[in-house]
Amino acid sequence: MTLNKQVKLAKRPVGMPDENTWTLESSELPAVGEGQMLIKNHFISLDPAMRGWMNDVRSYIPPVQIGEVMRAGSIGEVIESKHPKFKVGDVVSGWGGVQQYSLTDGQGYYSVDASLAPMPTYIGTLGMPGMTAYFGILEVGKIKEGETVLVSGGAGAVGSVVGQIAKIKGCKVVGIAGGPEKCKYMKEELGFDGVIDYKNENIHAGIKRELPKGIDVYFDNVGGEILDAALARINMKARIVICGAISQYNNKENVTGPSNYLALLVNRASMTGMVVMDYAQDYGKAAMEMGMWMAQGKLKSKEDVYEGIDNFYDTFKRLFSGEKMGKLVLKVLED
Repeated sequence: MTLNKQVKLAKRPVGMPDENTWTLESSELPAVGEGQMLIKNHFISLDPAMRGWMNDVRSYIPPVQIGEVMRAGSIGEVIESKHPKFKVGDVVSGWGGVQQYSLTDGQGYYSVDASLAPMPTYIGTLGMPGMTAYFGILEVGKIKEGETVLVSGGAGAVGSVVGQIAKIKGCKVVGIAGGPEKCKYMKEELGFDGVIDYKNENIHAGIKRELPKGIDVYFDNVGGEILDAALARINMKARIVICGAISQYNNKENVTGPSNYLALLVNRASMTGMVVMDYAQDYGKAAMEMGMWMAQGKLKSKEDVYEGIDNFYDTFKRLFSGEKMGKLVLKVLED
């Protein structure tokens, strides 16, 4: 009998989740009904947004309920189907959750060609993080050739793609990350024009050094002090894209907001939040263009893969410790 290992939310964390936030359970595979399919998940996407999904607060998406499988993007293979649009053997991506098998009616799932790119790429650069970067910097940031772009979390899943797209579009790009290894990666592998190591230098001094003429577009993944420092250096009509605030997600007290917000008034600038789901109807267009850039060698994709659903918590912690490079992925398929 085949069992399905599932990571379920056991309690709502306060601050950084601990190992007791989830339980690892095993259950029998469910029967496949009409209009459904059973997917054997190969890889699970781990994203900072998962922390917010555990809070019982009003947000852009309902919270994960206690006892539910932890929400996560996934990619896997259809092993049984009674669905008119999907057949056995199809490789599909969707919201499969942190589990080895997913039963679904297909809503939110789409087929991918695993011969064109490795599976983890479809939950990274060609998945939600890549879509976030694409629409965030192009549609919300509205970058123009010759502008200066600053991106925090520049070595991460979203930030690394943001910076590369901005370079493709003819911008000067500076990335912020923690530690010399990540800064070297942004500079030497991704082709950023400048880097700032927030762990080993003063963030204000670093921004002034790398962007002496100011910031036209700031893509924010971290919030907190770094957002405040960026606001102090924005240019007239600057655009700030609020994608995430990982520095604030595990706060036990109130979120720290920017004290330099009046810079928006003085510079007639804008600060806009973005949620990638708003652009779902255009994912296909974005994937085609990014796939073309990848084929041309203009866009690089990096996935940091760890194995075993039993290791979910240790892998999840890497989102907040910084012990990862590029997109964090968990391989759940047991060979």
